[in-house]
Amino acid sequence: MALAHSPLSTLTPNGAISMAPRIPPYFLNTDHRQRCLAQLRTKSTGLEKYIYLNGLKERDPNLFYEVLLSNMLEMIPILYTPTVGDACSNYSHIWRRPEGLYVSIENKGHIRQVLRTWPSGDASRIAVVTDGSRILGLGDLGANGLPISIGKFGYPPTSTVPICLDLGTNTQKFIEDPLYLGVRRKRPDTPEMDEFMDEFMEAMKDVFPQLAVQFEDFSTDNAFRYLDMFRSQYRCFNDDIQGTGAVVLSGFVNAARLASAASGIPLTEHKILFFGAGSAGIGVAKQLLSFFTLMGMSEEDAKHRIYTVDSKGLITADRKGLQEHKKFFARTDYNGPPLTNLAEIIKYVKPTALLGLAPSVFVKSCVSGGGTKNGIIQNAFTEEVVKLMDVINTRPIIFPLSNPVSLCEVDYSDAVGWTNGSVIFASGSPYKPIEYQGKLYEPGQGNNMYIFPGIGLGTILSKARHVTDDMVEQASLALSSSLTREESTAELVYPRLVRIRHISAQIALAVIRAAQTAGVDENVILRNLSDDALLEYIQAKQWQPGSNQTLTRL
Repeated sequence: MALAHSPLSTLTPNGAISMAPRIPPYFLNTDHRQRCLAQLRTKSTGLEKYIYLNGLKERDPNLFYEVLLSNMLEMIPILYTPTVGDACSNYSHIWRRPEGLYVSIENKGHIRQVLRTWPSGDASRIAVVTDGSRILGLGDLGANGLPISIGKFGYPPTSTVPICLDLGTNTQKFIEDPLYLGVRRKRPDTPEMDEFMDEFMEAMKDVFPQLAVQFEDFSTDNAFRYLDMFRSQYRCFNDDIQGTGAVVLSGFVNAARLASAASGIPLTEHKILFFGAGSAGIGVAKQLLSFFTLMGMSEEDAKHRIYTVDSKGLITADRKGLQEHKKFFARTDYNGPPLTNLAEIIKYVKPTALLGLAPSVFVKSCVSGGGTKNGIIQNAFTEEVVKLMDVINTRPIIFPLSNPVSLCEVDYSDAVGWTNGSVIFASGSPYKPIEYQGKLYEPGQGNNMYIFPGIGLGTILSKARHVTDDMVEQASLALSSSLTREESTAELVYPRLVRIRHISAQIALAVIRAAQTAGVDENVILRNLSDDALLEYIQAKQWQPGSNQTLTRL
């Protein structure tokens, strides 16, 4: 029997087999998953829990993923937002062992050799790549950004390559930190960065020919720059621009239907105000054009339904020195004095929806009453702002999407209380349901993990040459239509996360069909499958952990 050959077993003097003395004799009669959960729950902070789970993943990956998949709602806030922000901020100090792959600016000219050190080689199917320059709402964390790539756990662990491009940092405190793990230099200028990125992407295609690249948390300008530069050459997408855009579009579709049902306003008459015009904000705004164009509006008419606000106020086309990515939604129909206060902007625009996607530094002049932390606005959607939205709308749509939760524009309990429960709410980080005036209110969470596993899986299985806009749009529409009858009755705008694996398979199906329609799929055999057969094929490809009782790394 297998046990007789196991290093965990030994022979007694009478020839009987017993477990090795270092393994308790009745260990296999217990549920080690419950033991791990109990140990986890003794940790007092999210960061301590993160460190514990990372250690568990290193010791026994199967056990880690079994615990994760069985306790999604408890695990996700530890491994992903909001705790992953703390992990990144402190990564140089909590680092235990190698987890991902660092590609340094000092490797320029030899990037292929660095990539070939990754053990899974040709089995790699997706790389999650950050340069650490804009981690969540925390700014430039440099080499500390690797946990962002590690935290994208929607893919099989053996086929994922978490990568941090160590290009330096413009955050002086890290350069001066004796424990900082990255190269101690300022970030490269654009020509040097372009040269590095060209070599990196070419090397990625050579070393991992079947791999898709998911860009994460690049600075705003570079996020747009490298998506535009590489999207037609390589199998890649940007999660902050396209993933966030898709997940917010999905939630907004459902929110707008609820708001219109309550107010009688036609769906085409919604107006959206974006507080934040970085890569995420503008990326989401462009994705939300689809909400209007799918109803027959022209893109130009759809643009007029969207307003954007940055640190200087309402973005208008006559502003001097306007950044290139902000010009697309810059207003040409406002000729008055600059509108710099959010409440005044709301009075002028009269939006049906207010979305918060503020970048890491946002000046206080846009809001009054919000607190600041390290130059970042907290609670920017003040009581005045939220109540204004409530006066204007029967059911105001308010999506405070900035991460982590400490930077969220408004707390859920405040949004519910200030609107007497009429708010349609979704945040970037998780909030718990609350009871208000005898009724239970359940918040939505516009979390990218609804979208990126499905886009990645669909792209990989279809062997799409590149990720088209329609593939992203169809992913969003598949998510918006995935609500169960009970979830729709509860007026949710997103499905519950416990169904994430089934939802990801449905999204992957939509992505594959979109790739086929665009003719960018190379796995043409999938074209012959019915939707039911294709969904079954996708679900068979979704990774499942093995048994946790193998004792592989105890």
